Amino acid sequence: MIRKAKVIDGKKIHQLLLDGSKKGELLPRSLNEIYDNIRDYFVLFEGEELVGVSALHICWEDLAEVRSLMVREDKRRHKYGSRLLMACLDEAKELGLKKIFALTYQVEFFKKFSFQEIDKRELPHKIWSDCIKCSKFPDCDEVAVIKLLY
Repeated sequence: MIRKAKVIDGKKIHQLLLDGSKKGELLPRSLNEIYDNIRDYFVLFEGEELVGVSALHICWEDLAEVRSLMVREDKRRHKYGSRLLMACLDEAKELGLKKIFALTYQVEFFKKFSFQEIDKRELPHKIWSDCIKCSKFPDCDEVAVIKLLY
């Protein structure tokens, strides 16, 4: 079941993202940052277990970012990542956003949903505030992908 995250989910989200960041699959997020942005998150549960998470973060009047898309390793291959991404895309459309992007190592996954690779320098400078916190900055090896919604 996918639903919007609740405050009570914060620690579980943090742990799942921490596990993924230790493997180099995504950026770490502090517990404080998760609580600050809890309304951005979608969670996917199997029973009482959190098995996946994604976030839609609004960047500008027409632009949002898919962040923290993570499925527990033992639960991959169940299309949970696809369902979490679709939740973000659906919400972006409901909000009237025109573009949605991600910085990712999973380019082929996003291409299945009509995302296109772009040069990161095409993205607004505002999005780089998270990058400054990253241990890979300024030598980022993530790929920028974008999808036009309208």
